Amino acid sequence: QVQLVESGGGLVQPGGSLRLSCAASGTIFSIYIMGWYRQPPGKQRELVATITNGGSTNYADSVKGRVTISRDNAKNTVYLQMNNLKPEDTAVYYCHVRRIITGTPYNYWGQGTQVTVSS
Repeated sequence: QVQLVESGGGLVQPGGSLRLSCAASGTIFSIYIMGWYRQPPGKQRELVATITNGGSTNYADSVKGRVTISRDNAKNTVYLQMNNLKPEDTAVYYCHVRRIITGTPYNYWGQGTQVTVSS
């Protein structure tokens, strides 16, 4: 099993910045993708950004240019730096990890951290 502990959410004004962190522990070998998803109020969960163990990144169009995902493999930690935040970025942000073991994917989720963008 993989345990994920998120931190860094909170209340920020429009135009502000936040940095989310997610530390993985437990059975962490074979982690392939780490990333962030979010669920705005009343909406479905959606992709924000992902990063592979090789460093390849993928971003949702809505956050490109404002968000940077990074990863410290030595610490098994993934970060999400969010700049120029907008009210529509308000959501619960979830850390996600995918392990690949003998070709089978295993997905793990954090408990979520609230990000609220409001003046």
